[in-house]
Amino acid sequence: MAIQLNQPALRHARALIRQGKVVRDERDDWSEAAPTADEENDFIEREGWTEFSHWHLGVDRRENPETKQAYSFPVGDFRRVHRAGVISAESRAGQYDHYEIRDALKALLRLIDDEDK
Repeated sequence: MAIQLNQPALRHARALIRQGKVVRDERDDWSEAAPTADEENDFIEREGWTEFSHWHLGVDRRENPETKQAYSFPVGDFRRVHRAGVISAESRAGQYDHYEIRDALKALLRLIDDEDK
């Protein structure tokens, strides 16, 4: 399978959630909250490709790691994890049979929701 679970991104997302750096929004909010192409480019310019990769739960190792094509299933806005991004990514991962990524996203969603209790 070409797209794999990006373990460093999963660890990064878990850490941010545990630190309270999460937006508890709803699925439909992701279209407004997701970074634009310009915001992605600015982030890459400032922080580099490794940091960019930490915001995406999917990685395609066949692609050049210094291209956006290598990364999929974004979960945040480069500051905080968005519940809406996790829900959206989970749905897409399941739709395209990326079960390991889907399951990791489900676990992130549970972590977010458990932090509310």
